[in-house]
Amino acid sequence: MKYLFFLMLVTTISPSVFSQNKDAILGKWINSSGEAHIEITKRSDKYFGKIVWLKEPKDAKGNVKTDVNNPNAALRSKQILGLEILKDFEFSGDKWTDGKIYDPKSGKTYSCNMSLKSNGDLNMRGYVGISLIGRSETWKKVK
Repeated sequence: MKYLFFLMLVTTISPSVFSQNKDAILGKWINSSGEAHIEITKRSDKYFGKIVWLKEPKDAKGNVKTDVNNPNAALRSKQILGLEILKDFEFSGDKWTDGKIYDPKSGKTYSCNMSLKSNGDLNMRGYVGISLIGRSETWKKVK
């Protein structure tokens, strides 16, 4: 009887204890270089992120930084501050997958997956084609 009770208890609590909270990534994160804060939000069942703070919001000439490297010439005048750089992530098991990350420094967009490390940091993996060919960086939660 003790074993049956234990089995029922473990079965009841295990999904909440062992699965990742799908909204755990919501909030503000600082990128690995410390140059920007990105706020991750949720729309419907997908996750998005936009730049909400820049260490240096103006260029060397004192002009507001714009998306000058965007491959779409019509978007090059958009300000970097407020730019959506994370799009369409879906929560799956213990990570956020099938999203895109845009790098305003290069003007390139990459496939991306995100996962939380045990210390609460956000692991970002941008790639072209398959995840093995890519680059990872770690973002920290803004306090």
